[in-house]
Amino acid sequence: MPSGIDPSMDNEHAPWPSQLWIVRHGQSAGNVARDAAHEAALDRIALEGRDVDVPLSALGKAQARALGRWVAHGGMGQLPDVILSSPYRRAVETAKLFRGEGGAAMEEPVCIDERLREKEFGILDGLTTGGVAKLEPQQAAFRQTLGKFYHRPPGGESWCDVIFRLRALMDTVSLHNSGQRVIIFAHQVVVLCLRYIIENMDEAQILDIDQDGDVANCSVTEYRFDPQAGRRGNLVLQRYNDVAPGDTQAVPMTDAPDLPAVARG
Repeated sequence: MPSGIDPSMDNEHAPWPSQLWIVRHGQSAGNVARDAAHEAALDRIALEGRDVDVPLSALGKAQARALGRWVAHGGMGQLPDVILSSPYRRAVETAKLFRGEGGAAMEEPVCIDERLREKEFGILDGLTTGGVAKLEPQQAAFRQTLGKFYHRPPGGESWCDVIFRLRALMDTVSLHNSGQRVIIFAHQVVVLCLRYIIENMDEAQILDIDQDGDVANCSVTEYRFDPQAGRRGNLVLQRYNDVAPGDTQAVPMTDAPDLPAVARG
């Protein structure tokens, strides 16, 4: 046994949750509008209002309910003790529909944490890839030079900025939710950046994973605490981007990237 590990340490006194599930929200109206904008070769995605207020699509609601039923029937072993969510409407709706189908106890609150919010795209918000090249060519060139990990559009965030806030989130989870079963509802970039933090990755490793494909709507990424992993134990990946909930419930799964389209590449 590695030095520093107390053999009597149980989950209640572990430095991390006993289980951690990270779920991307269900398909949103924004995902649908983005696909339509690309098919029509438009510069902008046709959405009114703020990105934070974009709701789930009808399919996205079905995906969230399917996830809840899957968990209620033992898909993740046990129900979560804690529900954390991005403040964005599509994430909160996913969490509440999940809970409503038995994925968690109805008395368990959906706890909003702003650090789980979507990556902020600034002046690129709502633009398609073609729209960025046409309307913001300087930013397109900057992104080509810096890469998506470090490029920060005016008024927006880089992946590093997202990682900064998520490191603080994980400190809070470690402090307040050690030994508990925690589920997080958030966004594609958040799922990837949490993998980067938890698994101690570098830029090339996480971008390779991103390049392999988008995180599916309502897919499950799961970690379990292993007291033998590292000096005091660590969270160990069990599954990534698992679409079993939709498959077992016969609900179509989707994996369109979040807004704007320039987020991919």
